[in-house]
Amino acid sequence: MAEFSGTPQGAGRNVAVAASRFNEDVTQKLVDGALDALTRHGTALDDIDVVWVPGAWELGVAVRRLLSMDRYDAVVAVGAVIRGDTPHFDYVAGECARSLQQAAAEFETPVALGVLTCDTTEQALARAGGDHGNKGWDAALAALEMVDLLDRLDAADTA
Repeated sequence: MAEFSGTPQGAGRNVAVAASRFNEDVTQKLVDGALDALTRHGTALDDIDVVWVPGAWELGVAVRRLLSMDRYDAVVAVGAVIRGDTPHFDYVAGECARSLQQAAAEFETPVALGVLTCDTTEQALARAGGDHGNKGWDAALAALEMVDLLDRLDAADTA
């Protein structure tokens, strides 16, 4: 029996952070958390690109383009979709997640989901460096861990 897991090692990794400008008071904190996690785990600042899109809806197409460039080992997608008085939230949140998952599967490259889906701005801020940590940080660690795991699986496949 073999068992595989990855560790968040950023040295030599090229990572993009795709961020939604909508709810920027929240998303900037998520970007800051992701950058902090990446650099603390060895990713050089010169190996990180931050790409801003208008809203969470647009993250999927931007991530697909980033992955098609064959430049990045992983993408960290961050945003904040906050429930309002209409069903708009349900469409944006679900389709954003679906498009990111599809891009990751198609390109076989980790795309970490750091897009918050909250009922209130207060809940979002609590998850963007407040009482509930920083989900941008968490997503960046997940991205690095997945890159390492895929490398380990590739190495086992050729052994």
